[in-house]
Amino acid sequence: MSAPVRPAPVQSLADGEWHRLHPASPLLRGGLVFIAVLGFVIANLRERVVDFFLTVFSPETRDAFGDRYGSGEDDWANDPIGGIVNHGLVGWALLGLVAVLVVVIAAFWLSWRMHTFRVTTEAVEVRSGILFRSHRSARLDRIQGINVTRPLFARLFGTAKLEVSVAGQSANVQLAYLGSALADRLRADVLRLASGARAERAAARGETPQTNGGPAVAAASGVAGALHPGEVDANGAVVGPVAGESTPGRVPAASRAGALVGQRVDEFLAPELDPDLAPPESVVHLPLGRVIGSTLLGGSTIWAIILVAIIVVGVSTGQAWVLFSFVPAAIGLVSYMWSRITKSLRYSIAGTPDGVRIGHGLLSTGNQTIPPGRIHAVEATQWIFWRPFGWWSIRINVAGQSVSASNEAAQRTTVLPVGTAVDVQRVLALLVPDAASDVAPLVADGLAGRGGDGGFSVTPRRGAWLRPFSWRRIGWAAASGVALIRRGSLVRSLTLVPLARMQSVALSVGPIDRWLRLAGVRLHTVTGPVSAVLPIVDRDEAERLFERLAEEAVDRAASDTTHHWGAVAAAPAPEAVTVPEATPVPEASPAPEPPRAVPAPDETGDDHAR
Repeated sequence: MSAPVRPAPVQSLADGEWHRLHPASPLLRGGLVFIAVLGFVIANLRERVVDFFLTVFSPETRDAFGDRYGSGEDDWANDPIGGIVNHGLVGWALLGLVAVLVVVIAAFWLSWRMHTFRVTTEAVEVRSGILFRSHRSARLDRIQGINVTRPLFARLFGTAKLEVSVAGQSANVQLAYLGSALADRLRADVLRLASGARAERAAARGETPQTNGGPAVAAASGVAGALHPGEVDANGAVVGPVAGESTPGRVPAASRAGALVGQRVDEFLAPELDPDLAPPESVVHLPLGRVIGSTLLGGSTIWAIILVAIIVVGVSTGQAWVLFSFVPAAIGLVSYMWSRITKSLRYSIAGTPDGVRIGHGLLSTGNQTIPPGRIHAVEATQWIFWRPFGWWSIRINVAGQSVSASNEAAQRTTVLPVGTAVDVQRVLALLVPDAASDVAPLVADGLAGRGGDGGFSVTPRRGAWLRPFSWRRIGWAAASGVALIRRGSLVRSLTLVPLARMQSVALSVGPIDRWLRLAGVRLHTVTGPVSAVLPIVDRDEAERLFERLAEEAVDRAASDTTHHWGAVAAAPAPEAVTVPEATPVPEASPAPEPPRAVPAPDETGDDHAR
């Protein structure tokens, strides 16, 4: 009788059908907490646990421990094991323990069973919950990026967590956990769907895209070839023969174990950026010495020195309360500095057809892909202690990432932890590719220049009353639809804002600004760590800049097609059309401009926004 066979596993999850997560997901999400609590209880009751098993399996030792149990016979809160033994409830205790384990395992299995997801041509949908069901949907046209993280314990199971970042607060959708290879493949499929390339090609062929997935999605998802029997799939299982095919024989257990161990080792040693999806070489290399040095010379070092000084003074003067107040803060600060170092290890950044892909981490790894047209602001900053070494860091504003978000989410906004000016040029070329050639000549003077260097505006000398140390550095420039703002003395910064994604522009004039004929201009973007503010500029120049940015932002936004990057790349080049000279082309009469509403100035100053 032939051995039972099972079909080969699904190799694409973007087929419009409902799928389940990796079978180890309940353990990775909540089981570790249960194991930690159980270990804590056992560690605190280890002596009683040993006595418990001795009295169960060696009844003759009951008298030897009788005195120890007798003292806790009526004290269940402090000695529950002794109370169980003295009252003859050993059997019931074991039965209760088994019942708890069965309930926990059943709850884990049921939560995995009820947690499903699917990817259609319109959204990524997730259904979960046992008693209270929830159904979340992330529209593909609202996706701001896709992050794949692989914690150390999850990597032992060959799994990864995929998070779809969507515009809006608390709108992200998580798939925790998937097989590591399936997560990478699903990310590529979702990005292709979000790019609009498939819908564009289907419309060109006269087909109607299916909104609920189905064969049309599966056919366009670029499914990889099926695995052969005996190979290990993305979930860590050995593939069996497909029904209807000949069965060459059962795969030995040793071969299955060896294949699984080999796959895990390959995953640990593999580069974070898949060579099939990104260039094999990162455009920036971070030496370990630079990572450690930049962390030690960062602003957190000053706080570390202050905390250590307070602790030393408190201990030397006998103030014990200092230990309870400042030692936890010092431990947290050291932990933050250590995580900053580890997050920068194996750092890589490269451009892909679906956007900028950034990877980092040594044991626990992570990477994110930011599609084109999703970056609203970019800022290169230089802390004063980094200035002798010429180090810079780069942060970005992306919809859905808040300045008050978790530490993990906040770190995703840092696309370059520390790099040189050359590294800044390379990263900016990836973040603003459409204007890279025109912006590049302005970057060098924007990072370290002053006055009118490099085409930046000049701040009037009377601005020194408000910014005595940095007024010479303050200035702005524009090129190819990107506004550049230079400012800062203690912390130098260069901010770039693509005008196509600028939300609004505001001009503010306070009482002192009015007296000095100065003004401030703020470019509003989505919430994030980058603030695009031109603190002081000549009043007349500020009004002209206000009008220019407001009008150009509307024009740039109307012609921007970066959010459908796949459709633009897949569209055929238009053929040249010759218009006869005798056929005049009528010009469309411009539409009358609507009246502009300008808020009345308040008592403290003027504030106009568009």
